[in-house]
Amino acid sequence: MSSASTRLLKLFEGHRLTPTQRRIAHCMVRRAGDAPFLSSVELAELAGVSQPSVTRFAVALGFDGYPALRRHLRESEPPEGAEPAVEGEGPAGLNEYQQAVHAEIENLRHLATLLEDPTPVERAGALLAASRPLPVLGLRAAAAQASGFAYFAAKVHPDVRLLTEGGSMLQDRIDGCVRAGAGALMCFALPRHPRETVEALDRAREAGLSIVTVADSAFAPVAHPGDLLLPAAVGTGLAFDTACAPMLLGRVLLEAMCDGLPDAQARLEEFDARASERGLFAE
Repeated sequence: MSSASTRLLKLFEGHRLTPTQRRIAHCMVRRAGDAPFLSSVELAELAGVSQPSVTRFAVALGFDGYPALRRHLRESEPPEGAEPAVEGEGPAGLNEYQQAVHAEIENLRHLATLLEDPTPVERAGALLAASRPLPVLGLRAAAAQASGFAYFAAKVHPDVRLLTEGGSMLQDRIDGCVRAGAGALMCFALPRHPRETVEALDRAREAGLSIVTVADSAFAPVAHPGDLLLPAAVGTGLAFDTACAPMLLGRVLLEAMCDGLPDAQARLEEFDARASERGLFAE
């Protein structure tokens, strides 16, 4: 992560931010190099909020207003040669579909920067590998990410339990995982964040589970100080969000989890042998 992004994250730590304020904070982290030069109107447009929300955000951080916040950012470590960002700016002549692709490429680049320090992913992989069983939670928009993760995890982990349906049974299933010996829960949380996901994670914490969460932002409503949250931005340029970065981060976590499972390679080889015997795949 860049020094500018790190500086912003430290500034936001310890503050209880509303969902709108978390959206602003997330936007500033993504635009860390430009943040000290954005007007409140420009930041509001980039974050998709109102200008008064930006002012209230600055006050929530302890500043007299947004100008004081911007002055603080400039004085802390003024970026050299930064220019104000313009929403949607990119290679000239691209249509909206191409712009969405380029936005996802930027999300992946940002993820690559976050992974420069592999320690959080390695820690998460060890927690997931050690949990028997391993519950994998993802509701609504995040269900596809959870399902994909659970599908591959089951090839190397002896007991993976997919949780993609809400309702009164969800907490019962979490309790069942705890009774069976689970020590951790893997969660995918994407916008719009279902209230049931927040409630399920609260129940999992109460039951003593360690939580590993892939979310669209470190300021997502599911964020909790005791959890291991790994951010991966979603694309918002189309009618429905795109989630290439969360999907890739899930695969990275699978790789880290395999490192914590001594028999992972043997399980994969056994599966390949059986698949070949059954003619399971068209070659």
